[in-house]
Amino acid sequence: MILGVGAGLNLGKEGPMVHMAACVGNIFAYFFPKYGQNEAKKREILSASAAAGVAVAFGAPIGGVLFSLEEASYYFPMKTMFRSFFCAMVSANVLRILNPYGSDNMIMFYVDYQAQWHVMELFPFALLGLLGGIFGTIFNRANLYICRLRKSTWLGQYPVREVLVVSLITAVLSFPHTYLRMNTSELIKLLVSRCSPGSDSSLCDYRYNTSNPLATVLQNYPAGPTLSTAVVLLAIALILKLILTVFTFGIKVPTGLFIPSLAAGAIMGRMLGIATEQFVVAHASHPLIEKMCKSSQPCINPGLYAMVGAAATLGGVTRMTISLVVVMLELTGGLNYIIPLMIAAMVSKWTGDRLTNGSIYEEHIRLNDYPYLGAYDELDSMLVAADVMQPRRDSGSPLYVVTQYDMTVSDVDQLISGCDVKGFPVVVSQESPYLVGWVSRRELRWAMDRERKYDPNIVDDSPVYFASVQQVNINDTHELTPVNLQNIVDLSPTTVSDQTPMETVLDFFRKLGLRQIIVTRNGCPLGVLTKKDILRHVRHHNPNNR
Repeated sequence: MILGVGAGLNLGKEGPMVHMAACVGNIFAYFFPKYGQNEAKKREILSASAAAGVAVAFGAPIGGVLFSLEEASYYFPMKTMFRSFFCAMVSANVLRILNPYGSDNMIMFYVDYQAQWHVMELFPFALLGLLGGIFGTIFNRANLYICRLRKSTWLGQYPVREVLVVSLITAVLSFPHTYLRMNTSELIKLLVSRCSPGSDSSLCDYRYNTSNPLATVLQNYPAGPTLSTAVVLLAIALILKLILTVFTFGIKVPTGLFIPSLAAGAIMGRMLGIATEQFVVAHASHPLIEKMCKSSQPCINPGLYAMVGAAATLGGVTRMTISLVVVMLELTGGLNYIIPLMIAAMVSKWTGDRLTNGSIYEEHIRLNDYPYLGAYDELDSMLVAADVMQPRRDSGSPLYVVTQYDMTVSDVDQLISGCDVKGFPVVVSQESPYLVGWVSRRELRWAMDRERKYDPNIVDDSPVYFASVQQVNINDTHELTPVNLQNIVDLSPTTVSDQTPMETVLDFFRKLGLRQIIVTRNGCPLGVLTKKDILRHVRHHNPNNR
């Protein structure tokens, strides 16, 4: 990550910072059995860790808590919010003490202007939201296309060479360009800043008229000779930034999308701000513009448009709303501009959701075939658990189970090798198939290998028990060494009736972080439901809902 950012690649450090914080939280959870051995409580730790990661990456502790709530968590009760708030507070204080920027200021892109925006500007702000949603959709689709090629062709077989090629192309295209040569954070600071008569930036090349101090600033801001060139360079930078980020996100380097998305949006917003400013200058005599631009302050501030455009584009890529606005407020300190940021974020999300479902994170999860149930994964409200469980009622396939006390080592080996399920319901017996618990296939294989390793007397005909010795009627004359695997049986698996609505089952998976649910009728197991079963059913019946 350090080398990638230092090399000038189009990536950010924010995503990897969240990942590292989650890794630290996962490691420390195992020091406390209450959390390490409980998947639901471990997820609470990971939610708090994600909040701390965003707080460190951006210096935005409140935004980190909301990011964890909006993007990183299925289930977010009040106690998790408090823990996330505490972790974000501590991480932000440590960041303040370490002072990595050397400025005693946690705000990355502080705006030093407090000019008021006008109601008429809501239209260009909404337009920025529309453009941000379109940009995010184009980026998401293009990046997913490249990542699919990377997975299915020879491109993915040489990851080191790919990183070198992308780095070389980035250097060749970026260095000759005035704005791409800059550090991305410095570019964003330049774009969101205001212009003053003493500025030497080509973005601030205006024909200032200081002969009449009482004249409105509106009359003093016609474009200078190099401003048009700067806008053309910004347009080229936007196109190159899009192309390079599409190819960079997904290579074998820890990458984040926040800073590249903010930079692209700031470029787009600055261009629209300059265009709006020049439109106002050209139509200064219009009654609406005369009414809007009364004060002696700048009527249109292109830096504000850059800020709003950055939020809109990041929202189009990630589909964040609440956390996005708060992060932008903490990044810039521009509390006066909360309404423009909210409008741009909402329009960006509406546009992106209309064009395609899911953020870039959800799309990559689906691309890697992770069992993730997103907000857009929905099932027919009339479906019940028996309609989706495996094996299906009409398939004729048996449900693989293990019995408490009438199996042998050979039976267990055949069961493990003869099917590819993730685990098995434990029942009393074949004649009395009442559910007792659940045993994981992986743990069962590991336990059998362990018993064979430490007890050479175990043979294929040795009995295998999934119950305590007191519950098993062992023949005193039995000469074979028994194998007792009671300790790997989950005696309290999550179960639902076969007539439970699938909407309820989806809530169980999302809020409890379950891996499987056993479907029963009158206490007897009928089938098993996993996340992959649900996703397979969703994609089969709703092809457009990827």
